[in-house]
Amino acid sequence: MAERDYIGFATLAEQVHRKSVKRGFEFTLMVCGETGLGKSTLINTLFLTELYAQRSVPPVEQRIEKTTRIEKKTLDIEERGVKLRLTIVDTPGFGDAVNCEDSWRVCTQYIDEQFRQYFTDESGLNRRNIQDNRVHCLLYFVPPYGHSLRQLDIDLLRRMHKKVNIILVIGKADTLTPKEVKALKGRILDDIETHGIQIYRFPDCDSDEDEEFKQQDRDLKASLPFAVVGSNQVMEVAGRKIRCRQYPWGVVDVENPEHSDVVKLRTMLISTHMQDLKDTTRDVHYENYRAQCISQISQHALRERNKLKRESTASNHEFSDTDRLLLQKDEEVRRRSIRRMQDMLAQMQEKLNSTSVNDSVIDV
Repeated sequence: MAERDYIGFATLAEQVHRKSVKRGFEFTLMVCGETGLGKSTLINTLFLTELYAQRSVPPVEQRIEKTTRIEKKTLDIEERGVKLRLTIVDTPGFGDAVNCEDSWRVCTQYIDEQFRQYFTDESGLNRRNIQDNRVHCLLYFVPPYGHSLRQLDIDLLRRMHKKVNIILVIGKADTLTPKEVKALKGRILDDIETHGIQIYRFPDCDSDEDEEFKQQDRDLKASLPFAVVGSNQVMEVAGRKIRCRQYPWGVVDVENPEHSDVVKLRTMLISTHMQDLKDTTRDVHYENYRAQCISQISQHALRERNKLKRESTASNHEFSDTDRLLLQKDEEVRRRSIRRMQDMLAQMQEKLNSTSVNDSVIDV
């Protein structure tokens, strides 16, 4: 194309980039698992910070009747001029009590509450400054000492997999040999398939991606669930500083792929799939919740209208032929409107289902 034929819309990508960088990004991560699996330590390792420097593990006598609660921390991170507002939602007390039947309830209620708040703000007058607190990802910790998923794990995952993107991690994987880690991963994936639980599945690579990116994507998929080791200790080994765990028999480098999947988890969660996690939350999980809310609102409005009509009919026993005809016409118009709304909701649900099947992310 000659210079005189240049229009200029090729700079649109740069305009979007500048605007996005100026506005900044938001990401909400929920961490769930029983006490002692290294959740706080892993968060510090992933984001190279000390977010839980003052946390201490309560003694066992305080955990007998302990209930699950929500603890939220917000961290502003800036890297190469790009700002990220990271919100970590922790669930201390999960699985600690003797009776853990309802441990999942607090987690699901929190996710639904964020969806409800976003739906309310989106339907209001001031839509320009909506704060997005929806949970984009759930890191669920599986203990390394079990043979596979426990009933507690299955109960929560079955109630959460249609509300949030779930990523499974095996905590404190340095307590297992490489052979034991591989066997545990296989049993966990078998349980996931047996119980029909939909964890987050990576989208397929585009055909135009380079071979290095495709290989990285294959490695990430083959590592599920991630076997991780976290550490707050920084040591100098062989002339370089590393995060590690020191034992009498040696040192575990948490960022060494042969020792831990921390680097793979960080790469997936931050470098390559953060935007896809946000898109899946918006386009699948939230849209599913939104469609259910609209359906409930329509049904409630219909019930209220029928109630008012019955009350009006009871107070007026005598109608003229003209009034009766007008009521019949009004009823026909109302039914047609309801059918149209139901058809629109059905089409929306069908579109969500087809999108979920094609992306292999969630079965709505």
